[in-house]
Amino acid sequence: MFQWFCMCFIDEMNVACCITLLYCVVFSTEHFLWSLRNGMLKHFVRVRAIAIAISSSPKISSQLSIPLTLTFTPSLSSSTMAATDDSLRKSLADKHAAVEAQGNAVRALKAGGAPKSEIDAAIETLNALKLEKTSIERSLVGGSDTREAFRQAVVNTLERRLFYIPSFKIYRGVAGLFDYGPPGCAVKSNVLSFWRQHFVLEENMLEVDCPCVTPEVVLKASGHVDKFTDLMVKDEKTGTCYRADHLLKDFCNEKLQRDLTLSSDKVSELKHVLAMLDDFSAEELGAKIKEYGIVAPETKNTLSDPYPFNLMFQTSIGPSGLIPGFMRPETAQGIFVNFKDLYYYNGNKLPFAAAQIGQAFRNEISPRQGLLRVREFTLAEIEHFVDPQDKSHPKYAEVADLEFLMFPREQQMSGQSAKKILLRDAVSKGIVNNETLGYFIGRVYLFLTRLGVDKERLRFRQHLANEMAHYAADCWDAEIECSYGWIECVGIADRSAYDLRAHSDKSGVPLLAQEKFAEPKEVEKLVITPVKKELGLAFKGNQRMVVEALEAMPEKEALDMKAALESEGEVDFQVCTLGKNVTIKKTMVTIQKETKKEHQRVFTPSVIEPSFGIGRIIYCLFEHTFYTRPSKAGDEQLNVFRFPSLVAPIKCTVFPLVQNQKYEEVAKLISKSLTAAGISHKIDTTGTSIGKRYARTDELGVPFAITVDSTSSVTIRERDSKDQVRVDVEKAATVVKEVTEGHRTWEDVWSTFPHHSSTSTDD
Repeated sequence: MFQWFCMCFIDEMNVACCITLLYCVVFSTEHFLWSLRNGMLKHFVRVRAIAIAISSSPKISSQLSIPLTLTFTPSLSSSTMAATDDSLRKSLADKHAAVEAQGNAVRALKAGGAPKSEIDAAIETLNALKLEKTSIERSLVGGSDTREAFRQAVVNTLERRLFYIPSFKIYRGVAGLFDYGPPGCAVKSNVLSFWRQHFVLEENMLEVDCPCVTPEVVLKASGHVDKFTDLMVKDEKTGTCYRADHLLKDFCNEKLQRDLTLSSDKVSELKHVLAMLDDFSAEELGAKIKEYGIVAPETKNTLSDPYPFNLMFQTSIGPSGLIPGFMRPETAQGIFVNFKDLYYYNGNKLPFAAAQIGQAFRNEISPRQGLLRVREFTLAEIEHFVDPQDKSHPKYAEVADLEFLMFPREQQMSGQSAKKILLRDAVSKGIVNNETLGYFIGRVYLFLTRLGVDKERLRFRQHLANEMAHYAADCWDAEIECSYGWIECVGIADRSAYDLRAHSDKSGVPLLAQEKFAEPKEVEKLVITPVKKELGLAFKGNQRMVVEALEAMPEKEALDMKAALESEGEVDFQVCTLGKNVTIKKTMVTIQKETKKEHQRVFTPSVIEPSFGIGRIIYCLFEHTFYTRPSKAGDEQLNVFRFPSLVAPIKCTVFPLVQNQKYEEVAKLISKSLTAAGISHKIDTTGTSIGKRYARTDELGVPFAITVDSTSSVTIRERDSKDQVRVDVEKAATVVKEVTEGHRTWEDVWSTFPHHSSTSTDD
């Protein structure tokens, strides 16, 4: 194997690459080959110089079949990666012990006056062991370095090509605020346009547009005023604020990635802290920060104890300032408060869905991670109102046979990884609570994958019990893996009837639906009546949360409570919003069944809510579609965004091959045809070489380029394959329109039109 490498590379690689190659082959030949073939980024830092050299070597690349691109595509599951990490740590500990033992042996030989040849052999063995130890250390820390390098390459390209930039840049910017430039605006517009088509149009949803400024009373009813908080700590000397859980998370990740001396027990402890982070109270979080000696990142000063900080931007409405308000933290409340009118507009029929796209605002304590955590962002939310007794969906069969990565809570708790599950099985086995929730999970999967999200790096994770609100029946997050890890981009929740009930109670306006019976029915109903006076005396300021929890009890739990109260006089009751059990006495609640004759059934609808973070989806899409490929000369790597035509900021570019009046007239004619067909495009008549113009548009993710090199026919180039076909001038715009709108594929175009090959237009 080693001789084969030397023969292949001796005339094609420089000395530095030969040394790097020799290092990799000597210590891990098979591992090196496996890394190249699978594009594993964990080992990319070590082999990048080799990959660049290979890019200009047809002899080597053809034998190895290596995809020579810079891209972040982890192919190991989280559990496999964890097992690999544990194995490497064990190997490192063993190698460290071997180095120590060999070092002692060398010292003993020297002290005992052993022959020089024997000492030299022992030193050679020691140096080999040290190199092996270094190799394992680099493997352990290499993955983090590579992710950061890849992320920086993506962000640099995005900012340089003006996809997005920090807001108010000339004034040094404000953290958590970003401006979308021309290509970024186009990508965002295309994503939202497809969202409307995929959901609003196909599902006949009612779209609304509500104000961003929201009166305090609305957000008081929804619980945001009291509960929409994160735990914050302050630098005790400078007053700089940090989000407490982020500091602890960063500390644990840094130790796991960088500290190669950690014992297996300490590794397990840090991983447990990361898993339980969302469930820590302020006291527990503060205790961990002190235990680990975490200090302010910039100044190294001590930190205050964690305390809650409300994330909403507060304002006042009107010149008097007497009407308090907030910038809305989500768009959903505008739909809930309009339910009565929307229900009437829909002919008093259920189910129906309302949708809204708009800006939301959250005063993040310490914004970071670019577009993933910002202070102003775009949400696209759906509220699907359904009868709580019938959560079937008429179109469920259309998505039931989809199979994709799902991460149920049982697998999370047992330390397993996400697995591909048939949606039909997930619903039938009760993993997903009901058909309507399952239907929207399937539709979200189709939406994201059609945008260009890699289906192998998309999973649906079920909320754990400690993440679920007390009123929620079930909740799943669509998580997309990028260089920051698994990022929640869409939440799909069955919120039960909580929101409409909360606004009904606060406003005094009943937000109800009706089902009229053909014949009167005798209906047995369970009536839960909290005694508010007794609860107020017992729980004071927490009375409302206890009342809400009692009223939201499922029937079985309520009947169990009734039996316990009758036999024992009191019972412990979990109030999720308080995060603890309270004691409910017999005098505090009445639970009984009543039989009535009714002509209609009046009820509060349940709500299934898919909520989309558009900025997060777009950023993950940027990473999933970004890659690099070598230039023709092999001396540089060219950036490419592999956007599907659906979301590409520009669908087509038009290039006269050279500056020629006749060619420029043809280019203008094609441009007019593309405009008439509604195809976004850009015409470039600069004298730059055609290869450089192709590279510029590839970096913008433009899928097609029309090159005018005659007055009768032109070439159409496809971005990723770089294949070109020759088409009559009159047909060029029509062909591009058909392909970009999905009416035909590039493969069909390739098989229909004559192929074009020219070294002058080769990248």
